[in-house]
Amino acid sequence: MDATAPMVRGVDPLEKETIRKVGWRLIPILMLGYFCAYLDRSNVGMAATTMVKDLGFTNAVFGFGAGLFFWGYFLAEIPSNLVLSKVGARRWIARILITWGIIASLTGFVWSEASFYWNRVFLGLGEAGFYPGVVLYLTWWFPSQYRTRFMSMFQSASVISLFIGPPIGGLLMYMDGIAGLHGWQWLYIVEGLPPIITGFITYKLLTDRPKDAMWLRPEQRTWLQERLDSEHAAKEAIRKYSLRDSFCDKKIWLLTLAYFGQNVSGYGLVFFLPLIVKGLGVSQDWVGVVSALPYLCSFVVMIALGYHSDLTGERTWHVVFSCALCAAGLGACIFISDPYITMVAICIAVSGQKSIAPLFWSIPSAMLTGVAAASGLAMINAIGNLGGSLGPTVYGIVKDVTGSSSLGLLCLAAAPVVTALCMIAVGHDRRLEGIARR
Repeated sequence: MDATAPMVRGVDPLEKETIRKVGWRLIPILMLGYFCAYLDRSNVGMAATTMVKDLGFTNAVFGFGAGLFFWGYFLAEIPSNLVLSKVGARRWIARILITWGIIASLTGFVWSEASFYWNRVFLGLGEAGFYPGVVLYLTWWFPSQYRTRFMSMFQSASVISLFIGPPIGGLLMYMDGIAGLHGWQWLYIVEGLPPIITGFITYKLLTDRPKDAMWLRPEQRTWLQERLDSEHAAKEAIRKYSLRDSFCDKKIWLLTLAYFGQNVSGYGLVFFLPLIVKGLGVSQDWVGVVSALPYLCSFVVMIALGYHSDLTGERTWHVVFSCALCAAGLGACIFISDPYITMVAICIAVSGQKSIAPLFWSIPSAMLTGVAAASGLAMINAIGNLGGSLGPTVYGIVKDVTGSSSLGLLCLAAAPVVTALCMIAVGHDRRLEGIARR
């Protein structure tokens, strides 16, 4: 995790050593938490391959229920992030992990449409605040010059989870019949345990602020805090966003719409990819493995783009490029009949889609400070994540009505186009490059 290695020559050894040490200490813990978060999201798609039939759900019912998670998430997101900014990340992130782990395991005992719907809402309430809390937490520890690459590393945990989660889920599905439970029930029960364990690890090992980091030398703590304070002052000298501004500013709402768009495509793919793969003629035994391939490709692309964005200091056009990859890959599926070429197109789409978020968050995190950062980042994530409800719902309805996965993917392809247009409309913010080059 030597994230300082690609930087230009002449970096102060104290800076290089401090950033490397902070990265190795904090990022693996945060990655572990996000890995657990995406286990649930990959589980939903894998469980659907038999759960839908066992419970008599339609694709529309399943897609709607899967998306209800984001309404619970929406309701609790901003309050959760404001609490985190008050009580600290260590205690609050640990609480979030333990809560959602318990509720995720309980998904294995849903028995009807209503119980599935309510479980997904409560799961969203339990997990709310984790992701924007981490985005906020990274601003407490990493200067802007390094933040996008570390955000990409954190975000890569979702890709790793989506890569190894489906094969593991496929193996857990073989527990079908044990103790009278279906395989999809065991999948939820077993994979709800890691976030609970990770919650206790987080409480033990995470550190709230640089001043609390006894694992850094005094001169390292001093350098890091002074660098972060200097950036904070530089941003507020250009413009200081108030709590009210974080809810009313035009740029913040454009960023919110942009994030909404990327979640429409992202979660439409996450929840339905195993079913799409199965529809290409892949046997049940191989669905998990084949579904993981697009995420292996996206891991490489998102890390590379994150590093390149930090090195150049450019953010907006990196996001637009990622959106273009996603839209092109999804749109191409409607013209392709060969299943192998379709998988190549899906790999391109997923690579672009998974690269959007880590690049995107470097922009609002450079604009907002203080309580405006806690509320603004949470608002962007909360409202933006409602796209995670729309995407699976639209795809499920289109699939039920037309019977075509390609048409469903074409609908999802419109979302990253919206994201790209919003990012262009937000325009250039001199803080993004000016601070990154400090």
